[in-house]
Amino acid sequence: MTHLDRSHLAIIRAVDQHGSLTAAAEHLHLTQSALSHAVRKLEAQLGVAIWYREGRSLRPTQAGEYLLAVAHRLLPQFTHAEARLRQFAQGERGALRIGIECHPCYQWLLKVVAPYLDAWPDVDVDVKQEFQFGGIGALFGHEIDLLVTPDPLYTRGLRFEPVFDYEQVLVVGKGHRLCHVPFVEPAQLAEETLITYPVAIDRLDIYTRFLLPAGIRPKRHKPIETTDIMLQMVAGGRGVAALPRWLVEEHAQRLDLTSVPLGAQGIAKQIFLGIRQADADIDYLRAFIALARTLRDGAEPPTA
Repeated sequence: MTHLDRSHLAIIRAVDQHGSLTAAAEHLHLTQSALSHAVRKLEAQLGVAIWYREGRSLRPTQAGEYLLAVAHRLLPQFTHAEARLRQFAQGERGALRIGIECHPCYQWLLKVVAPYLDAWPDVDVDVKQEFQFGGIGALFGHEIDLLVTPDPLYTRGLRFEPVFDYEQVLVVGKGHRLCHVPFVEPAQLAEETLITYPVAIDRLDIYTRFLLPAGIRPKRHKPIETTDIMLQMVAGGRGVAALPRWLVEEHAQRLDLTSVPLGAQGIAKQIFLGIRQADADIDYLRAFIALARTLRDGAEPPTA
């Protein structure tokens, strides 16, 4: 048996991503013959087949699937560690990579990032939105350093801090039949077109905490990617949507919109910031969380 090293994992991931030895070799800046030799040698040393060969394509075996999962988990950690060490060597503070697990959270995040960049000029910020509802894995895999989410998963190795309270409300046009009711009942949405972000129903509060417990579904469900288009559709009488009250209020006057509580008790939500427990002492991470809290509380932002 041989010892696995980083190059083996890079080969396994490249073959999976690109589907063939030719494409993987090009990605890794190797000749196809060199990569083929490396693949045969790796399988021989491991004593187990990693791929099924189907013409020019390769499909991972059970052992290959396992090693692929290891590669996806460990390779980002190597990259992250190298970047951090380069920053230490160059005397830089670091970079803060933020993942977002909800569409409206991006609008909230912008309010925090601007003063943070002013307070921490030697920290770069990168926002990754492709981790919608996959942020826990991205945190564990060191693909991001901080996760913005309304749905924390408390698990060993991660820490979540609530930084913003808000209410999920129904947003309707000013002329809509529900615009003057004190609150909305689930049955009142049975004949409505419900506009939501393109997210699975089991991750939408309007369904899980309001409609489905009452056995109600809207007449039509229309997913829309962007907040601005969603609000324009609602203002134009094309449907209703469930959004944070603070977001609706920012656009209400311009678009002639109004918000109505969902049920007599409303739907209370929070935005959480998640980090790895091992990173809890990093000063610029702590500062971001502290700044988010002070903006919620209306206090003066802290400085670096």
